[in-house]
Amino acid sequence: MINLDKYWKNRGLMIEQKYIALIDCDSFFVSCERKLNPRLNGKPVCVVSGERGCVIARSIEAKQMGIPMGHPLFMAKKEFPNCIYINAQHYHYASISQQVMNLLKEFSPTVEVYSIDEAFVDLTGLSKFYKKNYYDLAKYIRDLIAQEVGIPVSVGISRTKALAKLASDKSKNTEDHVYIAGKCGLQRLLKSSQIGEVWGIGRRLEPKLRGHGIYTAYDYVQKNDIWLKSRFGKLGLELKYELLGNVINKVSTETRLPKSIMDTKSFLEFSNDLEFLKNELMVHIHSACRKLRCADCKCKNIGVILKTKDFRVYVEKEELEHSTNFEFEISEVATKLLEKMYSYNTLYRSVGILLENFNPCENEQMDLFCDNKKREQNENLGKALDKLEQKFGRNIVRTGFTNKDVPYKQDFLTKG
Repeated sequence: MINLDKYWKNRGLMIEQKYIALIDCDSFFVSCERKLNPRLNGKPVCVVSGERGCVIARSIEAKQMGIPMGHPLFMAKKEFPNCIYINAQHYHYASISQQVMNLLKEFSPTVEVYSIDEAFVDLTGLSKFYKKNYYDLAKYIRDLIAQEVGIPVSVGISRTKALAKLASDKSKNTEDHVYIAGKCGLQRLLKSSQIGEVWGIGRRLEPKLRGHGIYTAYDYVQKNDIWLKSRFGKLGLELKYELLGNVINKVSTETRLPKSIMDTKSFLEFSNDLEFLKNELMVHIHSACRKLRCADCKCKNIGVILKTKDFRVYVEKEELEHSTNFEFEISEVATKLLEKMYSYNTLYRSVGILLENFNPCENEQMDLFCDNKKREQNENLGKALDKLEQKFGRNIVRTGFTNKDVPYKQDFLTKG
C-alpha cells in the first residue's frame, strides 16, 4: 500500500487532513412512509411510482423476500402478494428530507446536500468542539436524526468525499450503521470495495476497468498517473487522488441550480378526456413551480410530456418570453402545447411538465417592455400559495384551470 504522507511529500504537496461524513438515509422512501404510518414498522413494504409503475424503494423485509428494484407493480403483486405496496408521496419525502438537512446544518456549518436522502458533512475540528471522537460523533448524529425526525441513517466517515461514500456503503452492513476509515483503515476499505462501488464509476466504465485488470478500488490506485490520465483523463486521475485520501472535491455549501425539473405521474385509469389531461397537467405545473421557488430560481424553457397507453412518449417544448416560476404564466403556454399534441383517438396513461434553462432570481434583470408590476404580483401570489401549503398541507388551495370538475386522484395503500 502506498504511504500517503510520503506519496504527497515527494510531489511537493502536504496532504490536507479532513474528516468528511456521508449521511445516507436508510431506505428513505420506506422510512418516510413508516414515519407517517408506524403500523408499517417491521412489515415488508415497497414504495411504487404509480398504479402502473414499478418498485422504487424497498424495506429490508421486502429485499429479503427477493423483490427486485424496478420490478413492475402488476408483477410484484402476483409474485409477492404478502408485501404492502404504497404509492410514492414525493411531497412528503421532500419535506422530511428538508428536516434532516436542516438538522445537519445546525450540527455543522459545512453541509453539502447531495441528493434527497444524502448529504456530505465536513466534521473537521468538530471532535474538539463536541468533545467526542469521530465514532461517537457519528452515533450522535444518528441518534439526533432518529429522535428529532424519526428517520434511520447510516454514517460513513473518511478523509475525502469519495472515501466517505465507500464508507457509507459499508456502514449499512454494520450493527450500528457507522463505518470509519481513517489512515489505518484506508487500505482495508479500498481492498474490500469493488471498482463498481466507487463513486463516479458507472456501468459503462466498470467493464472497461475490469478489462484492464482493475477489480477493486485498491487495484485502481496502484495504476500510475500517466496510465490513468491517458485513458480516463483528468477526472480519472483526480479520482485516484481522492481514493488515496487527498481532498480534491471539497464539501461545498453553495446551492446548485438543478439542470431540469420534471413532474409527472401515471393516471389511475387511461383517459382521452382533454379537460382531465389539462387538470392533471396543472397539478404537475403547480408542483414543479413550487420546486422552482424553493430553489429561488426561474425557468426560461418548458416542455409538455404525454405518454400513451402503449408507452409512446411525446414531448413538445417552447421558450418563454421571459423567465418565470409562476403557475399561470407557465400554464398558458403549456395548455397550448397540450392541445397541439392531443389526439381524441388516443388513450393516455400520463401527462407531465418539464422545466429547463434556470436562472437565479437574484440575477434577474427587469424588462423595460414587460408589466413588471403584474409580475411582482404574480410572484407574491406564488409565495402566498407556498406559505399556505407549508402551514396547512399540500393542495390546500386548488387552482381552477378548467370548467370541468375532475376529482383529484388519491394516493393508495394496497396489500396483495
